[in-house]
Amino acid sequence: MSLLVVGLSHRSAPVSVLERAALSMDAQVKLAQDTVAAEPASEAAVLATCNRIELYADVDKFHAGVAELSTLLAQHSGVGLDELTPYLYVHYEDRAVHHLFSVACGLDSMVVGEGQILAQLKDSLARAQELHSAGRLMNDLFQQGLRVGKRAHSETGIDRAGQSLVTFGLEQLAAGGDVQEWAEGRKALVIGAGSMSSLAAATLARAGVAEIVVANRTFDRAERLAQILTENDETDVTARAVPMDAVPGELTRADVVVSCTGATGLVLTAEAVAAAVEGRTGEPAAAIDVPSAPKQLPAATGTGTGLGTDENCPLDLTAEQSGFSVMGEAAVAGMAAAELEQHAAWVDNGTVDIREAGRRTPEAEAELIGALAAAAARVGRIPERRRPEPVAGFVRPAPELFLLDLAMPRDIDAAVHRLAGVRLVDIESLAEASADAPMAADVDEVRRIVSDEVAAFGAAQRAAHITPTVVALRTMAADVVAGEIARLDGRLPDLDERQRGEIRQAVHRVVDKLLHAPTVRVKQLAAEPGGAGYADALRTLFDLDPETVAAVSRAVDSTDKKDRPA
Repeated sequence: MSLLVVGLSHRSAPVSVLERAALSMDAQVKLAQDTVAAEPASEAAVLATCNRIELYADVDKFHAGVAELSTLLAQHSGVGLDELTPYLYVHYEDRAVHHLFSVACGLDSMVVGEGQILAQLKDSLARAQELHSAGRLMNDLFQQGLRVGKRAHSETGIDRAGQSLVTFGLEQLAAGGDVQEWAEGRKALVIGAGSMSSLAAATLARAGVAEIVVANRTFDRAERLAQILTENDETDVTARAVPMDAVPGELTRADVVVSCTGATGLVLTAEAVAAAVEGRTGEPAAAIDVPSAPKQLPAATGTGTGLGTDENCPLDLTAEQSGFSVMGEAAVAGMAAAELEQHAAWVDNGTVDIREAGRRTPEAEAELIGALAAAAARVGRIPERRRPEPVAGFVRPAPELFLLDLAMPRDIDAAVHRLAGVRLVDIESLAEASADAPMAADVDEVRRIVSDEVAAFGAAQRAAHITPTVVALRTMAADVVAGEIARLDGRLPDLDERQRGEIRQAVHRVVDKLLHAPTVRVKQLAAEPGGAGYADALRTLFDLDPETVAAVSRAVDSTDKKDRPA
C-alpha cells in the first residue's frame, strides 16, 4: 500500500472554485467513509480548511487511486469532475509526506507560518479515528506531521513570518494601520462559535475592542464563548451572547463584524448590510459602480437596434445595472460557456456600436468576449466580478462598517464590496493580499526541517514494512529449534534438566547468531529508498508463508490501535 493525496487549495484554484467545492462536516465524513469503501484504498483522512480540500488515502494502485479519489472529491463537492480536474494536484509516497509536513509547518498556508493549521490537522486525524478510516499509515503520518509542525514553530522564527488568518484579516481591515489603534473602543459582532470564530473573538479582545457580541445557531456555544471572553483576566472586554435571529439588530450597533460559520448559504446578504449602514447613518447605503459605458448606448449601425430593444441579446437588459457595457467583462461575468458563446456571436454581428472616445472598439470587445468564452469552455464559468475596479480620481467614502468573512463557502454576500461606507475583507481578497506578503528568512530553515523529517519518516515506514517478515522468520526459526529439542528429548531420555538446558541454550545461541547479521542488515537496507523489495526477497529465501507474515502485520496493527489517542 502507498500514500496518495489528491486535493486543491488557494495555490491551485481560484477562490470561486474553492468556495463551490467546500465540504460540510457531513460531506467530509461521507467522503472518508466512501474512500475506504472504494477498492483502491484501505485508509483515508480528509483535511478541509477555508483554503484547502485534501483527501489522503493508502492505496494499492496509483492510477486507479488517482481516478477514484478525484471522482469522489467531485461527487462530494458538487463540482463536476471535468471542471474540477484542472485545479487538482496529486502527490504520491514521499512527495505526499513532504506536502503534509509542509502544510503542518504553515509553509503552504495562505499566510505563511500560521499555526492554526495544527489544530485543523489534529481535528482531521481525530475525525478519521472516530470513523475508523485511519489505520497505521494515517495515524503515523498525521501524528508525525503534528510533531514536525510543533518543531518548526519551536526551533525557528517562522512565527515571525506568519500569523493567523484572523490577524491578517484584521490588518487588511485596518488598511495597513495599527490594528490596536484601529480596534480600540469599537464594538464587534462575531458570528459563529467554532475554532476560527473563537480565535477571532480572542484576537479582537486582545486588540482592545470594547464589546464583543457572539451569535451562533447553538446558543449554548455562544454563551460559553462569551463567558470565556468575559472571565479572561488579560482583557477588559465585555462579551455577551445572542441568538442568530438577533443579528440584524446587532449589525446596526456593531463597528466590526467577523463571520465564520458552517452555513451552506449566505449569513449576511447585501440588503441586510445596506440596512445596517442606513440604520447607523440615517442615509441609504449607495452602491459603487464603475462607469464603463452609459446605460443608453447609441443605436447600432446596420440592421441592429439599440440597447434595450434587441431581443437577441443574451443579457437581461431590464436587469442590467447602470454603468456597465453590455460587451465588457462585467456584463458577462458569471455567464456559463454556452451563454458566452451566444453573447460573442451577438457582438460579432455588430448589433451594438460604441463610438465614444476612450471606449474599446466593437472589434476589440468581440475579441475579449471570444477570449472569455474560450476560458469558460475550459473552466465552465467566468467567476463573478466581486469588487469594483479602481477609478482614477475616485475616493471611496470612509467605511462605517468593517466586515471580515473567513468562511468557505462565504458567509457574506460578495455584492457588499460595492456598498459605500462598508469595507469587506474575505478569503478572496486575503488571497490577493497574501501573494505579496514578505517571507521570513526562517522559512528556509523550516524547509530543511521538513526535508529531514520526510527522509526520517520514509526510513521508519520502510523499516516497519519489513518488521513482520523478520518476526515471521524468527518465529519459524524458534519453531524449528523447539521441534529439534523435542526430538532430542525422545532420543536421549536419560539427560537431566541441567544438560537439557545447556543444549537448548546452545541451539538458540547458534540460531540467533546465524540470523542476527542478515536481519539487522536487511532492516538497514529496507530503510533506504528503494528498499521495499528486501522483504519479498527475505520471504522467498526462507520460504516464509505469506499468510504468516500477514498475520504478524495484523497483530502489530491491532497492538498499535490500543495505544492510539482517541
